Amino acid sequence: MATAEQRREELVELFHEVRKCERCALHKTRSRTVFGAGNANADLMFVGEAPGAQEDLEGIPFVGRAGKLLDELLAENGLARADVFIANVLKSRPPGNRDPQPDEIAACEPYLFRQVELIEPTVICTLGNFSTKLLTGSQTGISRVHGVPQVHQLGQRTVKVFPIYHPAAGLRTPSVKEILREDFKKLPALLAEGPPEQEQSTPPPEAAPPPEDPQANLF
Repeated sequence: MATAEQRREELVELFHEVRKCERCALHKTRSRTVFGAGNANADLMFVGEAPGAQEDLEGIPFVGRAGKLLDELLAENGLARADVFIANVLKSRPPGNRDPQPDEIAACEPYLFRQVELIEPTVICTLGNFSTKLLTGSQTGISRVHGVPQVHQLGQRTVKVFPIYHPAAGLRTPSVKEILREDFKKLPALLAEGPPEQEQSTPPPEAAPPPEDPQANLF
């Protein structure tokens, strides 16, 4: 099992890999990649859709008005941005803030799943439809699934996925902002429950360690 410091070092290596990424055409139009930011050992992770114009310039996720609302909602529940890790499905801004395309999502998905494996969060809040549909593997819209935790295997990490509305939707619609506020109130208790049981790897018979060997566990 890797230590927190080892996982952080691997996260830094992944950051440098993403910074040079040319897996899709977005590398031709972006200013810089937006890898994600926050606590590399966070119990709570947020996943949005894609960087906007300001994020593209600064290389940091959620630095605009939606980010300020996110900070506000965190503070209301005893949390701060320094306590969490924030990322997006896409690491590069789509031109004109258009919706992510399937090939772009497919190109970035391995990066996101690797971030999840290295950070080892207990809860992942998916912000809006795109991240919710990707991480739950369901096409059910956010209006039907928000505020209800689900358990999913993402890469080699089992996590609680907690879908909520995107803060930008809360800025547009006061009623959605109140729903966001109510859903955020559930986070402290959800985090306190701890992570779901982790699935274990099944090595081939000739490589199987004895049952008492801690390396038999995936995490």
